[in-house]
Amino acid sequence: MKNFISALFVVGAISLLTGAITYITRWIASPYLYMIGACMVAIAQIYTPLKVETVTLKRLHRQQIAGGMLLVVSGVFMFVTHGNEWIACMMCAAVLELYTSIRIPQEEKKN
Repeated sequence: MKNFISALFVVGAISLLTGAITYITRWIASPYLYMIGACMVAIAQIYTPLKVETVTLKRLHRQQIAGGMLLVVSGVFMFVTHGNEWIACMMCAAVLELYTSIRIPQEEKKN
């Protein structure tokens, strides 16, 4: 199951990145590609099991899920606004994802 979640995250991240990069070319399928990737990343983060259940790791896991949901919201903005407003939402998600990706391994080492 863990390998499936990891593969889902990697494929979703590649799809997400491809959709974000190709959006500047106004390719019709880029919002769909981004949205599929964002949903795959969010699902992978929701179903990632915690090894140690401390209060700090639970908080970081919730922040990671919030970052995944913000990626999905930015995909919705790509469809609805047809401008660059989705970039602000994606940047908030990227900051949350970066923060949690640095902190979670540090917290797991402590325990």
